[in-house]
Amino acid sequence: MRSEREPTERKKPSSHLRWADLADLILIIAREIQFRGYQDENALSLSQSEGVVMRHLVAQASATPSQIAAATGLQRTNVSTVLRDLEAKGLIERHVDPQDRRGVSVHRTRRGAENYALVRKEWGDAVSAAAGGDTSKLDDTLGLLRAIEIGLSSTRPKTGDGR
Repeated sequence: MRSEREPTERKKPSSHLRWADLADLILIIAREIQFRGYQDENALSLSQSEGVVMRHLVAQASATPSQIAAATGLQRTNVSTVLRDLEAKGLIERHVDPQDRRGVSVHRTRRGAENYALVRKEWGDAVSAAAGGDTSKLDDTLGLLRAIEIGLSSTRPKTGDGR
């Protein structure tokens, strides 16, 4: 039997452990979203690297491969492979710079923009359903996750190719 002096609540884990729990949950949730696949047969599945590049090209209508590498944290050689795969799927186009024939700019295609919108909707539907549609803490959660994303990307270690 408990005495009246014993605490009724358990002590919260340290902040360090709670941040580690958050990081772990983010990775688990990302994997679960990726694992689900898509309901819409028109949605094209993308690798993690392809998704990162498309996310950048949705935010920036066009970019050079070097700009994409710097913005996404991918190595330049990996970006070339990803761009080749995205081009084969019809999601991007590469345009040669008319002034400097060595320069290339990458543009999302209409199909690329539509696919990204489609898969984002499916991700949102899946996450909403998993949360039971509860939006009571959504804005606070989005704010925290955006701050974490900005903090992590702004302190990203340099890659092996000098960035």
